[in-house]
Amino acid sequence: MDAQLIAFIGVAAGMVALPGADFTVVVRNALASRAAGVATALGVAGGLLVHTALAVAGLAAVLVTVPALFRTVQLLGGAYVLYLGISALHAARRRTTDGGGPETDQGSDTRRAGGPSVTGTGRALRQGFLTNALNPKAPVLFLSLLPQFVPDGQPPVPRTLLLATVVVLLALIWFPAVALLVDRLGRWLRRPRAARAIEGGSGAALTALGLALVTGPLLH
Repeated sequence: MDAQLIAFIGVAAGMVALPGADFTVVVRNALASRAAGVATALGVAGGLLVHTALAVAGLAAVLVTVPALFRTVQLLGGAYVLYLGISALHAARRRTTDGGGPETDQGSDTRRAGGPSVTGTGRALRQGFLTNALNPKAPVLFLSLLPQFVPDGQPPVPRTLLLATVVVLLALIWFPAVALLVDRLGRWLRRPRAARAIEGGSGAALTALGLALVTGPLLH
């Protein structure tokens, strides 16, 4: 039994499940529709695939060791998360002005009245992907975490590829599960008052994360 691999699965599961920008965007879009939530979840997994591929190829090391390049990614990521946050806050404010709208359910794969406005699964997929792919903390995390689970004497590339695959598979399980759970609870979560609270809360969280990335110091 590969004890290091089992330990890594536990660590990676905790890392993937930790609430952050990815989780917030998935929940918010899942309130719009099941399809939007699942598409966002797949986009997040796609972003993780990019980070893990870079780590396997060794390119993440270049990103981390070149301050200007790393700062550029940090600013782009922060600006995008900030944009999502401000959009959510604006939607919450508009929802309050409009009185929340009617509490009708038009089916699992269409926009739900009372839920956030997300136009199409393509946009949701793109939001999930960009939120994760532009996260500047991910290269640092993978570069510091993956080598610790490569046993002495083993070729690093195959082992790192295996570990990277584990991370992506966990994301493909966790984030769609979150989206489906939110959709399952949608009858309560899409009520005007609850929807306003979730939209405003997710907007505040994303805005805070974006501001921290844009105005904060270099992360590494």
